[in-house]
Amino acid sequence: MFNSEPHILVPKSAKAGDVITIKVLIGHAMETGLRTDERGQVIPRKIVNRFVCRYGDVEVFCADLHESVAANPYFEFYIEATASGILEFLWEEDGGQFARVQHPLVVA
Repeated sequence: MFNSEPHILVPKSAKAGDVITIKVLIGHAMETGLRTDERGQVIPRKIVNRFVCRYGDVEVFCADLHESVAANPYFEFYIEATASGILEFLWEEDGGQFARVQHPLVVA
């Protein structure tokens, strides 16, 4: 139930040792299973329940999400740029569907 490509903001480059800001917006309805449709039928729960960011092979940020998170979850976090590499973003929703996006980070 991903609504669109995620919006990911990563600096184009950084100096070794810089602390950089990473911003991610995931387009997702985050249905809690507590609402009903126009016919009174319960809309099944379908939420992003886990978000992970890896820098190289190291998990640098993760979050477990629950029903109380609003639609289109937004994450902002900070990492220390140590070497050029790939930032990998992974999120999983109920039922096992997942998305993965990679973004390069250039460290001078």
